[in-house]
Amino acid sequence: MIFRLPFISLFSIILLLISTVANAQTQNTFSGWSAAFFTYKLNDKFSIHFDGQARSTDELKDIQSYIIRPGLNYQIKDNMIATVGYAYIGNNRNIMDVDGWVPEHRIWEQFILNQKFALYSRPVTLQHRFRLEQRYMGQATIEQNELVTDSYDFAQRLRYFARSIFPLSPTDNFTKGAFVALQNEVFVNIENAPNDRFFDQNRAYLALGWRVSPKFDIEAGYMNQFILGKNNNTVNNIVQLAAYVRL
Repeated sequence: MIFRLPFISLFSIILLLISTVANAQTQNTFSGWSAAFFTYKLNDKFSIHFDGQARSTDELKDIQSYIIRPGLNYQIKDNMIATVGYAYIGNNRNIMDVDGWVPEHRIWEQFILNQKFALYSRPVTLQHRFRLEQRYMGQATIEQNELVTDSYDFAQRLRYFARSIFPLSPTDNFTKGAFVALQNEVFVNIENAPNDRFFDQNRAYLALGWRVSPKFDIEAGYMNQFILGKNNNTVNNIVQLAAYVRL
């Protein structure tokens, strides 16, 4: 049973990726995302999490949003981590031909379970992440031809994320070299859904990466983001560049 769970999870990720593409409809967009993820170990139990991201508008014309997300990790066991954190999201909005930045504040809590197993003489990792978000979404109005945030709407969202790394070369201990990353994340609304639906979005991702050292990975890949809107749906085709730093 210990070894069957990773295979079942990987199969589920693949099925979700296929179903996301198959169910794509309505509006199609193309954008670029960049992300950097940092972990700094304080002691045997605590570490600091930080990630920063920038995301473009359709056809890479401008910056659509940026994310600053710090958090504090607690190591429950060798393969279990609990985190609490805050996130600031700046969103570029256009209302009646007036452009401006509208903020969103989030409090988030998450639990991570890491698994390791061998596949074709390669050490494969599989991460499960459960994240709960309390979202305070800015509501903008126009004052003197500028966008002004005059109130916030509250909502809660649950996210399940699964990610696996598969080294391309046989090795007993993967510390350097090329790898393939496969991941999927499902978002569901549990309170005050902005789109009036339980399902919010799905993100399926496939990337090719290079482990420079045990402390640094870099990767580039394709993400298919399916968003279920209130009135229409969006399929966002994303090229993503990401870096992972572990200190």
